[in-house]
Amino acid sequence: MNTRTRLSALATTATLTAAGGLLTATPASAAVTCTAPVWKAQFFANTSFSGTPKLTSCDTTVNENYGTGDPAGVTLPRDNFSVRWSVTRDFGSGGPFTFSAATQDGVRVYLDGVRKIDLWRNVSTTQSKTVNVTVPAGRHTIRVDYVAWTGSANVKFTYAPRTSATVDTVRPLAPTGASVAYDRTVNKATLRWSANKEMDLAGYRVYRRLSSTAWAKVSGTALVTGTSFVNYAPATGESFLYEVRAVDKAGRESSGSADVTVATVDRTAPAAPGGLTATDGQGGTALAWQPVTGATKYTVFRQQQGQTDTGGTHPVLQLATVTAASWTDTTGTERTGYTYAVSATDAAGNTSATRTVVSATRGDYAPVSPTDVTARFEPRNGIVVGWTPSTGDDVDHYRLYRFGSLYTEVRGSTYTDMTVDHGTTYTYTVTAVDEAGNESPVSASASATTDGDLVAPAPVTGLKATAREDGVFLEWTPSTEPDLMRYDVYRADWHPDGDGSGDGVWLYRHVAYVGETETSLLYGAIPDGETVRYAVAARDDWDNSLVEWDFDAVSWVEVTELGAPAAS
Repeated sequence: MNTRTRLSALATTATLTAAGGLLTATPASAAVTCTAPVWKAQFFANTSFSGTPKLTSCDTTVNENYGTGDPAGVTLPRDNFSVRWSVTRDFGSGGPFTFSAATQDGVRVYLDGVRKIDLWRNVSTTQSKTVNVTVPAGRHTIRVDYVAWTGSANVKFTYAPRTSATVDTVRPLAPTGASVAYDRTVNKATLRWSANKEMDLAGYRVYRRLSSTAWAKVSGTALVTGTSFVNYAPATGESFLYEVRAVDKAGRESSGSADVTVATVDRTAPAAPGGLTATDGQGGTALAWQPVTGATKYTVFRQQQGQTDTGGTHPVLQLATVTAASWTDTTGTERTGYTYAVSATDAAGNTSATRTVVSATRGDYAPVSPTDVTARFEPRNGIVVGWTPSTGDDVDHYRLYRFGSLYTEVRGSTYTDMTVDHGTTYTYTVTAVDEAGNESPVSASASATTDGDLVAPAPVTGLKATAREDGVFLEWTPSTEPDLMRYDVYRADWHPDGDGSGDGVWLYRHVAYVGETETSLLYGAIPDGETVRYAVAARDDWDNSLVEWDFDAVSWVEVTELGAPAAS
């Protein structure tokens, strides 16, 4: 019985060619290609493997039982024919193998042309032999030569690795062709590599590490039997290296493949800052914490302790974002308790899931000093001192110091010093005082120098008023002030109180400006026989006048206007 298995029956087809006008059968040549580990089989009509093969085909195994007939699919004699099988394949790392042959009649087995089995005789029963062979690493050729002389014909040959750990001391070769694809969306690394050539391969292991750490197996306890593996590296933004190692059936592991690198996306939040402390002091509540590895900034939160009037809790406020591991809260209200929290954020924007919390109560301290103190001289007014109010929340008033001594107390943030002399420089400082009487440190100083003088010109003398039909004519003696600017003329009218008691009041008003070189003025009042008063006040270049400084010192003259003309 013929039990031979062939991959291709096409190779059995003879090629017809024209020769001398006749069609003749040309035997199939040895050009048939069989892909390892498939055997290439060549059939000869002789026992010397000579001449052109009658058939060339591909066999998955060498396992034939021809019985007493010739092989099927090819015309060979019933006796005295031969078959040669050969295969060239990559054995990977090589190692110990078992070659086993059983035959009737003769068989010879070669490894790279070196004979390993020799059962070369005509027999009436099946003969067999098994040998142990060490196959070097790499590509090698096994050849099986079989001869059927007479009688029944059968042949079988197998080769297999010896996988006992006590026998196989050869490690597999490192896998080749390693590559990796990284999906940033789902943080998935897909590794692929080329299959190892070892026949005793059991599977693969996948290892991963950071550049500064040792390799760690990530493929689990079971071996990977395919040539790909999916891994989810920690999403820390760090670069991870992968390598693949082959494992044979003896349990021996190869060295690692070429490393492949994955730069992961960073979705790992840093830890919350540890060691948070809150120290209350004059300048505010000083917070400090331990730096967090990988953090680029910190966010500080604050919540007032206690309940609001409506029964709800105070909101959590985000106070500041800082890069240092400390910060001072200068905005807390004195005599108030607060709870602070700090979170850490890394360069990728990941923020710690939790916050470190600490509590502190603000004491009662002196207010912060006023800032931006200014002083400027304003003619007629004096020196105006101003400042930016203290940031303290319970400031009651301010103390103004002149030449280092307390001058006055002020409720607002500005004060006009009118008690100054001309041509003098005055220096001022300011402090803030809270409701408990705590006084802030002294502010920076500010100075101003008065210009000219603040003395009003002397009263105008020689003032006379003459009633005329066209009004009242005023005359006066010229003022001797060296910085005289002009004269201001005022008129006063009597206003009785209306109860017939004769009491009343003089009400005055400004009626004219007169140049500094003039000494008279005709005031065109309508003659009505009314008694009125007039005054003339000198005003200097610094806008000083007795009207503003000492009204009682102004000289007045009284005159009765002419009566109204009789009707015609």
